[in-house]
Amino acid sequence: MSDPLFRGVFPALVTPFRDDAVDEDAFVRLVERQIEAGVHGLVPVGTTGETATLSHDEHRRVVELAVQTAAGRVPVIAGAGSNSTAEAIELVRHAKQIGADAALVVTPYYNRPSQEGLYAHYAAINEAVQLPVLVYNVPARTSVDISDATLARLSRLPNIVGVKDATGDLVRATQQRITCGSDWVMLSGDDPTALGYMAHGGHGCISVSANVAPVQVAAFHEAALSGDWETARRWQDGLLHLHRALFTDASPAPTKYALSKLGLCEETARLPITPASEASRREVDAALAEVGVA
Repeated sequence: MSDPLFRGVFPALVTPFRDDAVDEDAFVRLVERQIEAGVHGLVPVGTTGETATLSHDEHRRVVELAVQTAAGRVPVIAGAGSNSTAEAIELVRHAKQIGADAALVVTPYYNRPSQEGLYAHYAAINEAVQLPVLVYNVPARTSVDISDATLARLSRLPNIVGVKDATGDLVRATQQRITCGSDWVMLSGDDPTALGYMAHGGHGCISVSANVAPVQVAAFHEAALSGDWETARRWQDGLLHLHRALFTDASPAPTKYALSKLGLCEETARLPITPASEASRREVDAALAEVGVA
C-alpha cells in the first residue's frame, strides 16, 4: 500500500442547526470529539453537511470553523463542489485562502456533462487554484459517472490528487490503482464497502458513520491500514448495522437523530430533508446499542 497524501477515516461532518442557523458551538464540539477519537482528517460541507441548503456565507463559515478548530491537528478537506465550474473555482479558492488542506469537488450535477466536459471542469480548477483536489464521484446523486479513463487523465494534472468513490464498485479501486499511479489518493465514500475498497488498495473512507461512532470507525481504519484484516473484519461486523441504519431515511436525518440522542446537537435538518421516520429511529436506536455508543 502506498503512503498517500490523505489516508484513514475522514468524517463527512454534519452541519448542526439551531433556530435555522448554523449552530457554531455544536459544530466545534463535534469537531473536537472527532479529533479526540482519533480520526485522520475532517470533511466539512459535503453531502452529509447539507451543503445543498447552506448559503454561500454559511458554507464558507463552516469551512473556516473546521480549519480553525482543527488548528493543524488533522487535515481538512473542504467540500467545494458546484455544477458551475466558475462557482466551484471560487469555493476552492476560498478553501485555500482560509487554510484548508484540500478540496473535495463533486462531479457537476444536473448538467450531465460529457466525459470531456468533466475533464475540462477539473482541468479548469487545477489551473485556477494551487490546492490539492479530490474528485467526488457519486453517480446516484449527480446522474453522471466520471469514467476511470477520465480519472487517469486527471491524475496527470498536478493539483488533482485523488478520488472519493461512492459508486460501491470495488473493481474500480484496482483499476485506478493501476492506471492513476501510486500517488493517487483513493478514499471510499461508502462505509459498508470500505473494507473491500481498502483491500483493493484504497487508502480510507470519507465516512458518515464516523459522525456517530468515531472511536470505533477510526479503530477499523487503523486495523485495515496496518493490514490486520481479521481485526478489521471484526470491526466491520460490529459497525455494519450502524452503516445501514444511517441510511434508512434521507441522509443526514438518521445521523442527526443519532447525534441528538447522544446529546451532541439538535436533530434539525433543512427542508426538503425531514426528521427521521419512526422506523428509521428504531433502527438507529438498535444500532447505537449494538455499537456501544447509546
